[in-house]
Amino acid sequence: MATNHQLTATSRSVEGKGASRRLRIAGYVPAIVYGAGEAPQAIQVLHNDVLLGSRFESFYSSVIELTVDGKKQKVLIKDWQKHPFKQLMLHMDFQRVNENEAIKVAVPVHFLNQEKSPAGKTAGLVISHNLTEVTVSCLPKNLPEFIELDLVDLKAGDIIHLSDLKLPAGVEIPELGLGKEHDVAVVTVASIQEEVDPAAAEGGETPPADEKK
Repeated sequence: MATNHQLTATSRSVEGKGASRRLRIAGYVPAIVYGAGEAPQAIQVLHNDVLLGSRFESFYSSVIELTVDGKKQKVLIKDWQKHPFKQLMLHMDFQRVNENEAIKVAVPVHFLNQEKSPAGKTAGLVISHNLTEVTVSCLPKNLPEFIELDLVDLKAGDIIHLSDLKLPAGVEIPELGLGKEHDVAVVTVASIQEEVDPAAAEGGETPPADEKK
């Protein structure tokens, strides 16, 4: 199950670029919370609290307990804006969730035992992680923190598809219901193809550039 993340926020009545800039200077992140049949609400969250939460991989893919003016509600982080190069969160969007309704969330994939696999021990092979996160659908209480993929038996030529992932109870991958063409590869193993000089392959030598006519 996902880590229990909590944030505390207060409502804000003044909006606009100037107000948001002043909030950031004061150490807050301007944000909005919406959904679950309720009106959108402008809020502000302590920037340090966001930084602490973001140290965890699951922060952006877990149900968060958000307390606004003393009222607790379950939310997901749906969007965020970060500064291009500073460790600074500029804005966040939170979506309320209903405990009785399925949610769709992109969760990370953890690759296990790759170095112990036959492919991992064989020279000349390239192991590609084509997907590092997967969108799942489930009730909020069943949301996994991550999906584990054990690669201990991985060998040359193997392809692991979405349908090969082992999911927790109550969790599914919506994309698989769209048809076989959506059962994309998560991991592939391929051989490194070395380029061979045609002249060298025939036993000859390629003449220097100044000798070519």
